[in-house]
Amino acid sequence: MQLVDHLLLLLVGLLALSHDGQSQTDGHQQEDPGTGEGSPSLKIAPSNTAFAFSFYHLIASQNPESNIFFSPLSISTAYAMLSLGARSDTWTQILEGLGFNLTEVSESDIHQGFQHLLQTLNLPHDNLETRVGNALFLSQDLTLLPRFLNDTMAFYKSTPFRSNFLDPEGTAQLINNHVKEETRGKIENLVSGLSTDTVMVLVNYIYFKGRWAKPFSPSKSAPQDFHVDENTVVKVPMMFQDKNRHWYLHDRYVPCSVLRMDYLGNAKAFFILPDKGKMKQVEEVLTPDMLTRWNNMLQKSSFYRKLELYFPKFSISGSYSLDQTLPQLGIRDLFSWQANLSGITTQKNLLVSKSFHKAVLDVDEAGTEAAAATSVSSSLLSAYHSRQVLRFNRPFIVVIFSTDTQSILFLGKVVHPTKP
Repeated sequence: MQLVDHLLLLLVGLLALSHDGQSQTDGHQQEDPGTGEGSPSLKIAPSNTAFAFSFYHLIASQNPESNIFFSPLSISTAYAMLSLGARSDTWTQILEGLGFNLTEVSESDIHQGFQHLLQTLNLPHDNLETRVGNALFLSQDLTLLPRFLNDTMAFYKSTPFRSNFLDPEGTAQLINNHVKEETRGKIENLVSGLSTDTVMVLVNYIYFKGRWAKPFSPSKSAPQDFHVDENTVVKVPMMFQDKNRHWYLHDRYVPCSVLRMDYLGNAKAFFILPDKGKMKQVEEVLTPDMLTRWNNMLQKSSFYRKLELYFPKFSISGSYSLDQTLPQLGIRDLFSWQANLSGITTQKNLLVSKSFHKAVLDVDEAGTEAAAATSVSSSLLSAYHSRQVLRFNRPFIVVIFSTDTQSILFLGKVVHPTKP
């Protein structure tokens, strides 16, 4: 019987919105890689967005009444990095599963795109902190092929750590301490029960912290009803604003309202509130093209108006076993005996035994992200010039978007805001 050694992928996403809103960045200056038209990260943005919605629809179909929250960017980055060591069908399945059309985009464009994207997101900013990183935890007797080691460091800035997997508890502690440090203490005890036949663990994390450009006043927050479904009502701390202008529309052809809230920095959030009982209909048309349409419309002055806004303060999280989910998007061989990861090492027959993704969202009065976007035409949407009232007191969809890289950092659905 052929011996197979195991590789474990851990992916972590954290979106933190805190009252102090102080950004913590490294003191040294980094050069801005540039984000203009034709920049490498924009070449991969459409594929990353397509993957984000494919993954969302898959999770939503399996858990229609549950909270959803994940970082498509974290998943895409980790698996694109792993593809550097994949060969044959395993390589093709990974990249096509991530949404890339390999007849239209080259492998070098993909990795250069992620390299540029990571450089851009990790730039220091006074009001916005985004940290994206990768780490490889390697068995002490595992020798990586030089090309894989060099490419993962060059394109993905991965940090290698030597670990003793014969001491599973000690190695788990090493990994957990690293994740805890990189996510500012927000995610602890990510991994436990490591197998002694594990030889490599790949960790990707994304941490995001920022402040609303128009923060809520804590003194105006008060308990109000949130309608989980027709039969379930819970009390949530509801934040309130009535003095500010916001980018807001009600779609004439899709039964929903869309609110764009900016953060201080190069990011923004879209909150999509389906009309009562219309979540399924909205999800059916939730596509990259629809997000582009809303984004373009929400830069037209007629949709920038005073709004009486009620928005819940909440925390949710999502945990996903990607080894169970991604085969349904075409990434199959990687988790089976057919896996070809011979570009990583010649010593071992590797397969990915487990792959976990965890993402956490905290929303409060202080907030997280900011930005601008593109142009417009208004024939399909309705703009009201009198003050509108918008109550997020029922399930809604959230998209956290990086404007510099045109990338979805986080995507989710808030069904039950009191269930973390």
